[in-house]
Amino acid sequence: MKTLKLRWILFFWLTCSSFCAAQAPLPNVSPLKESASEARGRLPQAVRGVWLTNVASDALYTREGIERAVELCAELGINSIFVVTWNKGHTLYPSQVMREFTGVAMEPALDPEQNGRDPLQELIDAAHQRNIKVFAWFEFGFAASHGAQGRDLVKRKPEWASLDVNGGLVSKNGFEWLNALDPEVQAFMTSLVIEVVRNYEIDGVQGDDRLPALPSEGGYNPAVVAAYHSETGRVAPSDSKDAPWIQWRANRLTEYAEDLYKAVKAVKPNVIVSFSPSVFPWSREQYLQDWPQWVEQGSVDLLIPQVYRHQLDSYRQTLRDTLAYVPASQRMGFAPGVLIKVGDTMPSQKMMEGMLAANREAGLLGEVFFFYEGLENYRDVIRTSYLQYPVRFPEDL
Repeated sequence: MKTLKLRWILFFWLTCSSFCAAQAPLPNVSPLKESASEARGRLPQAVRGVWLTNVASDALYTREGIERAVELCAELGINSIFVVTWNKGHTLYPSQVMREFTGVAMEPALDPEQNGRDPLQELIDAAHQRNIKVFAWFEFGFAASHGAQGRDLVKRKPEWASLDVNGGLVSKNGFEWLNALDPEVQAFMTSLVIEVVRNYEIDGVQGDDRLPALPSEGGYNPAVVAAYHSETGRVAPSDSKDAPWIQWRANRLTEYAEDLYKAVKAVKPNVIVSFSPSVFPWSREQYLQDWPQWVEQGSVDLLIPQVYRHQLDSYRQTLRDTLAYVPASQRMGFAPGVLIKVGDTMPSQKMMEGMLAANREAGLLGEVFFFYEGLENYRDVIRTSYLQYPVRFPEDL
């Protein structure tokens, strides 16, 4: 009888030990001794976000749509929303800068009855009630339009157009570009960013693979070519991928990244400056984004490279390669961009599980999903991962 009792005790102990060992490591928090806020304060820190756009999504078109989006993010454990505020030559908030420049203060489709609606403020209100951070995402950056020959921006300011080696408007992957190396164009872009920082209780601002950026086919504007010759003694080569020519133009954008960072901090020091460039070195070769230099010079608080891959092995390798450019001391301000929807294409459930697992294996507890409309398809995968590893938003970004 005594032997049987000992066997049951041993069985119970082994079962409990196996169960406990299978659980994710959680912070050592005692709910009996600490308040909820104290317990949250001891959680590890990570950015878990999603991009919210007005393309292929109707979430931003009504207050109800915004509230549903925020509710889903809160349910899944997403703590950051990167909301589009600039694309196709329009702001997605009422902008005095754009009212004065084009006569149109905001994308008309967002307020068709002209009731004075402000989608950005609606999102901030709804998200902050759920303790979710909001970043103003300047999606189009220095791209003037998509398939519209520069739209109102180039029509009103033809000298702002970026020129290729043949003197034509730079177009790449369907996007037509402003000259991101022109001080006047840069000042215009900065004025939009600063307008949002001044007028909204925003948590952060973000540029992506179009801010700061310029296709390497661009930069053949007379003033740029003259500056290159003056500074280097060289003539701008006809080969747009010429290494010194690439680096010189990339350095100009690196300087702008620093200027933009300082401009934001001068207005509100606590606003987070985030960039989401393409992966390096492709980003430099194709879009003049030498973002390791941005990291080195301290011009970015939160870096979210677009680790967009369709095969798991490729994702793992690209993530490893990307992390090599981020010092360990700055990993708190790093989260990979994860592609979950493009057009009608979405990764399999297995691929999604694999990408999140790869992030965790790399010591990363967060990521940012592109984009919101793909979340529903992976509700269980995301929620399971996030419940397994609870986090709080980094407090020192």
